[in-house]
Amino acid sequence: MTYGPIDFIALELGTEQLKGEAMAALLELVDKKIIRLVDLVVVVKDEDGNFEALEMQELAPDLIAVLDPLDVEVTGMVQMEDIEMIAGALENNKTAAILLVENLWAIKFAEAVTRASGRLIMYDRIPFEVVNEMVELFAQAEE
Repeated sequence: MTYGPIDFIALELGTEQLKGEAMAALLELVDKKIIRLVDLVVVVKDEDGNFEALEMQELAPDLIAVLDPLDVEVTGMVQMEDIEMIAGALENNKTAAILLVENLWAIKFAEAVTRASGRLIMYDRIPFEVVNEMVELFAQAEE
């Protein structure tokens, strides 16, 4: 079985935000089989800077109900050093969701490249902030 590339994404979102537009967009990607969530860990940081990591089965029932339609496969691939890194970047009294997202859209292409005796030489993801900044700079240069 071929797997698509997996992205590590950490989002600082409150529970209410998870029930809104961001959740709807994520669910649409899952429903259309563009992505698959292969892990999800919630990191909660208190006012003193202490943090706790919670996997799906450890979350409050109302949050489980919100996340359940995503059909997350809890693989345990998110490691403690990943959690500590995100907790270190998280402000006190904030919550983050760490997602491992498999890009299902890439599997068919990867299989075709393999059958053609091709190989991946490089893969890198350019963050949307960088792309948007570059597009804006190009637009300003054309003015």
